[in-house]
Amino acid sequence: MADTPQPRGGPSATGDVIELRVHGVSGASARQILDRPHTHQVAGDRSGGFHRPRPGYPDTRGAGGVVLEAYRWSDLPSGTAVRTLSLVFLLPFMLCNVALWMRPASHGTGAAVVKALCRTLALTLTALYVLSIVGVALDQVAWKCMSLPSCLSGRSWMSWLGGRPAGLRLAVLALVPAAAVGLVWWLGAGRRWDFPAFQGPTTISGTHQLSAVGQWDAAPPVQRLREIHVAAALATLDLSLLAARAGGGASASTVVLGVATAAVLTTCVALVCAHPVIDQPKRFATLDRATRVLRTVACALTALVLVAVAADPAPWPSGNGLPGYAVLVTWLFVAQTVLLVALWAVVLRQRRGLRGGTKLRGLGAPVLGAVATGVAVAFSAELVYRVGDLLDRGTPTVHRSPIGPPLAYKWAIVVFFLAVLAALVFAAVVVLVSRPGRRRAAEATVARDFPDAPPEAAPRLRQVEKTIARARFTERLELLAVVYALLAGLGLASSTVGLLELYPADVIERWTGVPAALVNFGTATGSYVIAALVLALVVAGIFAYRTAEFRRYVGVLWDLGTFWPRVAHPFAPRCYAERAVPELTRRICHLTSRGDGVLLTGHSHGSVLLAATVLQLPPGVGDRVALLTYGSPLRRLYARLFPAYVDDEVLREVGRRVGWRWLNLWRDTDPIGSWIFSGHRPGRPPTVASPAGAVDRRLRDPWDVVVPPSDTVAPPVVGHWPGESDPRFDDAVRELAERLRRGSPPGSGQEGTQRPR
Repeated sequence: MADTPQPRGGPSATGDVIELRVHGVSGASARQILDRPHTHQVAGDRSGGFHRPRPGYPDTRGAGGVVLEAYRWSDLPSGTAVRTLSLVFLLPFMLCNVALWMRPASHGTGAAVVKALCRTLALTLTALYVLSIVGVALDQVAWKCMSLPSCLSGRSWMSWLGGRPAGLRLAVLALVPAAAVGLVWWLGAGRRWDFPAFQGPTTISGTHQLSAVGQWDAAPPVQRLREIHVAAALATLDLSLLAARAGGGASASTVVLGVATAAVLTTCVALVCAHPVIDQPKRFATLDRATRVLRTVACALTALVLVAVAADPAPWPSGNGLPGYAVLVTWLFVAQTVLLVALWAVVLRQRRGLRGGTKLRGLGAPVLGAVATGVAVAFSAELVYRVGDLLDRGTPTVHRSPIGPPLAYKWAIVVFFLAVLAALVFAAVVVLVSRPGRRRAAEATVARDFPDAPPEAAPRLRQVEKTIARARFTERLELLAVVYALLAGLGLASSTVGLLELYPADVIERWTGVPAALVNFGTATGSYVIAALVLALVVAGIFAYRTAEFRRYVGVLWDLGTFWPRVAHPFAPRCYAERAVPELTRRICHLTSRGDGVLLTGHSHGSVLLAATVLQLPPGVGDRVALLTYGSPLRRLYARLFPAYVDDEVLREVGRRVGWRWLNLWRDTDPIGSWIFSGHRPGRPPTVASPAGAVDRRLRDPWDVVVPPSDTVAPPVVGHWPGESDPRFDDAVRELAERLRRGSPPGSGQEGTQRPR
């Protein structure tokens, strides 16, 4: 570490213990994290920086005399309005990318098949993105609206092209989806950091997959996947134009270009399935050149298709929609349905060998894959449906309008609306059915915690019981996700009815007796529901990074999704762990190289970053490191959702790396964090053997239910909020700092038992 620069704040005294705090999704300022009014930055930059209390002021050290330091990373996953919007509109890509990380813990053929299926599904989402823009620009505007004088009336911005030949109109407006491909390409590439500057020393991570986080995203595989997806996107545009051109009779040039387009698409599918080749971690000149050539060929092929479509003198077929477009959309839905069914089949087969965990453990890949596909279809259908409504000037005839969307999209909107209603009804049932059990468990917890509460504390006790009961509902979210995924998959399959030229209103009225007018009303309502969902996601994305209370609930979803590297979809939002984990590793190595001990304290998602960081520390560094986690979702969320990457063995390896100098503080009122190894209560033996059994310490929350003499209100319920001001937090810091100073070995008995408060 001789080449490591000294911090701008100057080196601390040799032999100090540095308490390095890493915040969670609440994303507070450095002053709030350190609970000190005067701070200054000692390393990093505005996006991710290390801060300390400013010297010269009193109270610059923490409990046990530790030197306080904070790592603030909240601006890495957040930032500008462009990034916020990208998180919303690239949401299906992000969900599909996370789905691959949710695969069951298996190796060999099963894991390879899951990765191939997820990556192929991700490729279909890119194609769907392009087809939705094609539906607006080519089908609705160039083909339908510009052929109708009533649609062109009063629209000078498009009437200049209205009287032109169909081929020229299509070629000109095909530049819109081509530009959309360039936009999503740019958003996927995002801002580049000087990644080598954040790399720590060479790590020994063994077989623990969590250690891959922070070392994968900037590697060559992402660039290769990006080239493949760009080629597939452009080939989808070419296929749409060539299918329309072939509707009036295929010429020799159309056939040649069609064969070349099919070859590009086939190559793209083959490459994403050949992940041992694509996932080469280092630069491989031949492979990198091949993916660049594939993208260049796709760009050149698109230019040739545009020229051929614009210059072909053959007459175009007459029809109410762009020839071949509705068929392409429907068959894409068929392909996605087949991929989801295959993914379910493979994962269910792999789950036979799983031991422990919940009944739904390991189903994350097909569940989130179905949700990602459903959201993508809903977004695409809403875009085409809403533009058709605007072009038709908002008349209620859009359901049968010549400018309306293809039947597959209409079916998608109807089924999406029905799936949302069914999921809401099921959620209400789950809430009602599970409430008695959750309330009984909460009442038992409160009775144990406050056995001597006075009668006047009864309202406060009921409030605490409700908080604990709501926190326990987190375990039921898995079932809700599975139900919605099944409904979304069935809806996607039903969209293929559009191939039979059957309208939703006609089919539903014939088989259920529901009036067609009511079905059309439901279709319009479903469209508005999707629009409201998009608007809500935009608002949530903005406020999640500007309002601490809002980010507490919404930000966890964004941060969880962008924590994982882009192994499935290269257009997903950038992985912030790519910088945060190597940067933390580098900082810890620098501090320990000076003889300092480092006490890592991580709240909420910060504990996940620290777990990944500990697994990347070089040999010997962990001897001077201790770990304090609180509000940690490692067991409750990550071990459930990502069993192949976070399991009991990985968590035990984290403990071994730090010599079992690890304490985890948890509360029953926390809906996100929980125990990691043993959920035992104070005074009861751990459920696992030491030293892992001594890691978890439950904190009673609130610490009392009566108003103390020095206050006017009862102590607050902390829940998932950070608790650095809690005296029990200070006790844990003192204990771990003392163990670092003494260099206590594993199993030395320093784990102790929690002192009651």
